[in-house]
Amino acid sequence: MHFKLIIALVNDDVTNDVLAASRTAGATGATVINHARGEGIKTTKTFFGLTLETQRDVLLLLVEEHLSRDVLEVISKVGKFDNSPGTGIAFQINVEDAVGVSHQIQQLSETVEERL
Repeated sequence: MHFKLIIALVNDDVTNDVLAASRTAGATGATVINHARGEGIKTTKTFFGLTLETQRDVLLLLVEEHLSRDVLEVISKVGKFDNSPGTGIAFQINVEDAVGVSHQIQQLSETVEERL
């Protein structure tokens, strides 16, 4: 079984919705790193020397490769990434090997067979 790692940077107010939708689309779990920050094309505005930033969360999802595109699209839709700049970004990378997921492989095998 092959996996993809989906990395999503989302506004913290949509994290729970994105996680729930990802699970519905086939993700079996996630790791959330809170209070990340970053910049896009436009830099954040300041007010009297204080930076006005939206808190972001980093979501790490190890997803079976046949399910990964569906999960990625759901993340984009629920996170409203295409609605306006600065709402978030998500991407996937290939995972060469993974350990600690043997308990999920049986469930994933059944799910993938149903979808194929």
